[in-house]
Amino acid sequence: MALESLLSQTRILVVDDNAALRGVLRVSLQAFGCAKVVETGSVAQALDILKTQPIDLVITDWKMKPRDGIDLVSSIRSPVSSPCPGLPVIMLTAYDGTDKIRQARRAGVNAFLIKPVTAAALASCLRDVLTGDQGYVETDSYVGPERREADRSDRSHSAAQLTVSH
Repeated sequence: MALESLLSQTRILVVDDNAALRGVLRVSLQAFGCAKVVETGSVAQALDILKTQPIDLVITDWKMKPRDGIDLVSSIRSPVSSPCPGLPVIMLTAYDGTDKIRQARRAGVNAFLIKPVTAAALASCLRDVLTGDQGYVETDSYVGPERREADRSDRSHSAAQLTVSH
């Protein structure tokens, strides 16, 4: 299925404290045919948006202050407090070490985009998350992708630069 067709009905929340990067991601997502892109610079605002607006996918940066992307993912995955614990989440990060990937996986990240990111890597990651079988589990304290390493392949995408062609 073409990415534009997949994204034509998709509402994506972009969470990053860097306004310039949010703008680049928004332009890229719109160029891919995304129905709606909502942006925010903080975890607190993201959680408010998730309570009040329909969102189909979150792309969040890891390193933000005062709360980071791991905190956001953990909040999303809580069936007690989250309005959408099964929401797909892509983690945008400069961290590419195995320990960091494990930490993000334990929090419930579906996929990774390693900075700097190309449009091709973004497109591939979106396609994987929107069409792939994520192997979701539900417990009293967690809803999200399988967190055990043996049961999940690494879903990380990396490249040189985020570029958009029109």
